[in-house]
Amino acid sequence: MKRSRVLAVLVGGVFIVAVMSLNRMLELMQGAGLKQRGETPAGQDLSHLQQKIDRLEHLLSDNNRLVATLRDSLLQRKAPWETGARANVSSDSAHGQTDRLPGCRLADEPKDGHANDANLVVYVVVVYQLLDVYDLLPFDNPDGGAWKQGFEIRYQGNEWDEQPLELFLVPHSHNDPGWLKTFDSYYQDQTKHILNNMLIKLSEDSRRKMIWAEISFFSKWWNDIDDQKREIVKRLLRAGQLELVTGGWVMADEANSHYFALLDQLIEGHQWIQRHLGVKPSSGWAVDPFGHSPSMTYLLKGAGLRDMVIQRVHYAVKKHFAKQQTLEFLWRQSWDSSSRSDITCHMMPFYSYDVPHTCGPNPAICCQFDFHRLPGGRVSCPWRIPPQPITEQNVQERALLLLDQYRQKSRLFHSPVLLVSLGDDFRFVESSEWDAQFSNYQKLFDYFDQHPELHVKARFGTLSDYFKALRRRLTAAGTTLPTLRGDFFTYSDRDDHYWSGYFTSRPFYKRLDRTLEATLRATEILFSLTTAEMRRYRGDGHLVADFPAHQHFQRLTTGRRSLALFQHHDGVTGTARDPVVVDYGTRLFHSILNLRQVLQSSAHWLLLLDKSQYHYDQSKPFLKMVTPDPITSFKMILCSLFLSLIIFNPTEQLRTSVISIVVDSPDARVVDAQTGQPMTAQISAVWEEPTLASAEDFQVKNELVQSIKIFPLSGLVKMGIFYASLSGCPLGGATIIKNAFRLITSAQFSGLVRQVQVQFLWYGTTRNRDKSGAYLFLPGEEGAQLYSSSEPPLVRVSRGPVFSDITSCFRHFTHRVRLYHLEGHAGKSLEISNMVDIRSEVNRELAMRIVSNVASGNRFYSDLNSFQMQQRRTLAKLPLQAHFYPMTSASFLQDETSRVSLLSAQSQAVASLRPGELEVILDRRLQQDDNLGLGQGITDNKLTASLYQLLLEDRRGGAQEVGGASVQHLSLLAHLTSLSLCHPPITMVATSDSQLPKLRPFLPLQSSLPCDVHLLNLRTLEDTQEAGSPSQEVALLLHRKGFDCSSAPEPPLQCSWSAHEEVDTLIYLLYVFLYY
Repeated sequence: MKRSRVLAVLVGGVFIVAVMSLNRMLELMQGAGLKQRGETPAGQDLSHLQQKIDRLEHLLSDNNRLVATLRDSLLQRKAPWETGARANVSSDSAHGQTDRLPGCRLADEPKDGHANDANLVVYVVVVYQLLDVYDLLPFDNPDGGAWKQGFEIRYQGNEWDEQPLELFLVPHSHNDPGWLKTFDSYYQDQTKHILNNMLIKLSEDSRRKMIWAEISFFSKWWNDIDDQKREIVKRLLRAGQLELVTGGWVMADEANSHYFALLDQLIEGHQWIQRHLGVKPSSGWAVDPFGHSPSMTYLLKGAGLRDMVIQRVHYAVKKHFAKQQTLEFLWRQSWDSSSRSDITCHMMPFYSYDVPHTCGPNPAICCQFDFHRLPGGRVSCPWRIPPQPITEQNVQERALLLLDQYRQKSRLFHSPVLLVSLGDDFRFVESSEWDAQFSNYQKLFDYFDQHPELHVKARFGTLSDYFKALRRRLTAAGTTLPTLRGDFFTYSDRDDHYWSGYFTSRPFYKRLDRTLEATLRATEILFSLTTAEMRRYRGDGHLVADFPAHQHFQRLTTGRRSLALFQHHDGVTGTARDPVVVDYGTRLFHSILNLRQVLQSSAHWLLLLDKSQYHYDQSKPFLKMVTPDPITSFKMILCSLFLSLIIFNPTEQLRTSVISIVVDSPDARVVDAQTGQPMTAQISAVWEEPTLASAEDFQVKNELVQSIKIFPLSGLVKMGIFYASLSGCPLGGATIIKNAFRLITSAQFSGLVRQVQVQFLWYGTTRNRDKSGAYLFLPGEEGAQLYSSSEPPLVRVSRGPVFSDITSCFRHFTHRVRLYHLEGHAGKSLEISNMVDIRSEVNRELAMRIVSNVASGNRFYSDLNSFQMQQRRTLAKLPLQAHFYPMTSASFLQDETSRVSLLSAQSQAVASLRPGELEVILDRRLQQDDNLGLGQGITDNKLTASLYQLLLEDRRGGAQEVGGASVQHLSLLAHLTSLSLCHPPITMVATSDSQLPKLRPFLPLQSSLPCDVHLLNLRTLEDTQEAGSPSQEVALLLHRKGFDCSSAPEPPLQCSWSAHEEVDTLIYLLYVFLYY
């Protein structure tokens, strides 16, 4: 009954991506719906419309025949890469038709109602697959002349006679919230001056405009200015002179960031904008992230954005798109068979977003129109031809020189509407730059206006101005943009310089990022449930007086913003200077500590049988957090005679989990606090050194591990621990351990399906002048070298009723493989953990390789932001470093009969350089800068843990196809395993004494949600009347995951899924008021 009610709520919910102006969501969605349907405006010429309809009717029969032919060829054709053993073929085998999971639809099943219905009017839409573009490109990089990475652009001069060139010059300042300086230092030294000058200079002339992206800076500045200046900001926004673009807290990295964090920073920014400014961003601006992901475009589209601009795309891909005039396209999700996820995307064609590389193909000329570089200033043009102030004497020569660049750039696009950005990193700090740029360009624009024979209309503009004009021109011409599927990784800006190093750089902080993410999500859920339960308990909509709701909400807000700030494309990427990285890490760490206070206080109130006994005392919390996480190093030594353990399951699934705590005696016993029945537990040593377990009297640290079934969502359950005579499990024995599903022999194991081996490798760096650094991975010509040690490793073997493992201790890492003897999905995978320490090395990178006999060919799959899977192809024409891709949480190899999945708790670089192999880079230590602006190497390495689950599965069927391309998902089992890996149970302890009040479990869900539905977040919103306080409004975010059709685990999963609905990757957002 509970589940029926939950599903009923889901079906009736409001489906969008991001929380935006929730109290006005329905009105906004209705307005967006009108735009999407393109309703005819009043006064349309009906006769003109009738003529178009008549012409369409004449073409209908020809279109239907063409569509039928295309559809038949798509369904029958084989992929061009299909060879030999048919590795990775997306086929529908006979046994797959009968054994596949319910709820899956394969290639031969019609989707979205587009069956072979002759009465349907179907339009042919050209959809490009970026993977196919990679197959076509030679990647030869010839010298293109002035445009080094491009080609010579020619025009006749009369191309704009009928349709004049319409140019929008978009001023901007790219402000990194941390890179060479910390966030606060950048704000004090530069950003606040930029924004202060913006108010003055835009107000001086209504023709001047500017865009701004980073809300983290904007909100900090807003807090510093008075009401009069705030009114000026609102006036500039209303007038269209200032536009907030994207609206995220930061310009987020799109490779390492998890989609939870991407969405959360977007929500944080949009909520701030709505609350303080009452506007909604419509265009995205991502000019500096090092590669681009379609996951981000999906979130932006769901948040109400229609358009976006990107910049950092492989130079060969840019060149190809420029030749085809497809630099503007509709970016579609790979798994979407419709246009509902499309977003209009503009790709900048040249090397950078700075002024020399934006006006046209010749940077030496464009630099002459960056008036911040006028002679006498602090910066100059590297081409040694300085800009000139525009005067009556030189305006004609200067205007025609600039117009030539504009015209050349315009020939790379389909329409005569041209976007040119004016800015760079931290521009417009000084008022003199505002004057120089705006006054000189206005003189040029005035000259264009005075000479209509030039057929150009140029003005300052915003992104909204540009895309509005673009749509107007496309509609008038009766043309549409092409459609593209795929992602833009791995980025290269020149030669063999592939930016695949930052996928792993600073792995300690990448792991800390995910720790905060999991802690924040758990805290959000528990805090929202606590405040709702309090209101129900009181019956008047108010919270309990002693509960510090305001302070806790401030801690939540700080945690949200710390996580959001770190998603900056120089934060989670590991590409900032050492002091900045320390500043990021301090924010993350303190947020984790503060969020744990919220967790403890919320759990305290929920667990009390008598709520009147609740009392908040920060100095003496009723519950204490217990975590064995090696990153945060919080280990509680338990020394009371009786302890009550409180376990919180932050997932929406009933799960069997292993809980690990530290006790000060080997004689400990675990019982169910409700029944008094003993629970399965295992004692194992805590090793201080590879060969030394602590053995001092009363200070013996033994790890107590017990398995427990925990109810979904927020099941706070209680266990008791007391001391009794219970001997620990012996160490030693054979090096073979097994459970019902897998068998391990040292570093090699075989399952029911395949054989897998684990290897470790070293990568060095090239001997050339340019070497590996924070951004770049430039390995030596010798490639990977197998790890070798002068001494054999020390090997420890543990066996017990809960788990068995093998630990191998090498000089640079400790490698452990562990099997859990558990029911459910927890016992069907192999846990791999590595503790890495390469602080003694020079210019080396440590990698782990998984070797199998899966016939995967030259293809493998890695995830994009833990949101979707993307096929990767290993191509001989590309260098080794080009084949490493971002892995946020998953990667897999497969053939027709089996799949090997590597699920990760942290983001890292992944590759498959040979069939059947997966490589992940564990850590990097590099002594030099890679000449991309950072000015230092990466030598701040720390002892760093990495954690994985390795999953082997049989396959019984083929993949889904959308638009002729194979679309792969993780299996349901892999989804659940990854969920457990990334969101472990949270353990708290209450010590026993005479004053211990009675506790009761808190179980809001008696059964799991469908196993393809993930509770992404339960986010309390800010009160609109009382700033900084929680409201009664809560955003419930649910993610319905696509899952692989070809794998059905045995025994079956103990959860249900949607068996009669199309399985697409969607995010549902339901606007919920919790009144009790």
